[in-house]
Amino acid sequence: MNKKNLDQEPVSQAKHQNKQADEVIVIAVDGPTAAGKGTIARKLAQHLGFACLDTGLLYRAVAVKALENKINWEVGQAISLSTIARKLTPLDLSHPALRDEIIGRGASIIAAIPEVRSALLDFQRRFHLLGKPVKGVVLDGRDIGTVVYPDAHLKLFITASQQVRAERRYKELLNRGLPVIYAQVLLDVQERDNRDQKRSSAPLIPATDAIIIDSSSLNADQVLAIALQHVQKKLGLP
Repeated sequence: MNKKNLDQEPVSQAKHQNKQADEVIVIAVDGPTAAGKGTIARKLAQHLGFACLDTGLLYRAVAVKALENKINWEVGQAISLSTIARKLTPLDLSHPALRDEIIGRGASIIAAIPEVRSALLDFQRRFHLLGKPVKGVVLDGRDIGTVVYPDAHLKLFITASQQVRAERRYKELLNRGLPVIYAQVLLDVQERDNRDQKRSSAPLIPATDAIIIDSSSLNADQVLAIALQHVQKKLGLP
């Protein structure tokens, strides 16, 4: 699939396929790595009684299966990786290796492959149909509001400075007992940002109608409070 077709697909297919996800409320939470969007998405979903999908786990799940099958993501392998992506199931999102550092690095590289991103669109758009009936879903990722659900009912973009995000990631790794150097973590954040923002397919950018929340000087509860204000204002939900 060429870039033109992939870029056109999200707008036309998402509207035709979902029409606001068959009236299930969709909240998109996007942002760069380590900005805290996953925490906010989970807290929002818990507060509202919605289902929640960390779409980054999909790319990590592809990386896990690639590693298991000795597929080298460093050299492209678009066909093999997109085949893996199309065959993912919800069970693959609970693999114990998903949070390993090597899987995170692989997922960042795999996420830049247009064929893989296209292969995972259907899973994300049908997520609300994969389990018990839900009244709403919160999806967090890099392109939920721009590509996956361009008609999401509410779009949030959570960000923070690279230094703050690197510090958060550094502390997280230390708490997990892993040997880590802050300078290397900062470099990794910078490299991931560069890949996310400059990839040809679905680059990381805020949707034009997204609400941008800078969490650099805020804790998770403060960001959640701001997000809930927008939920109440735009969706009328408590």
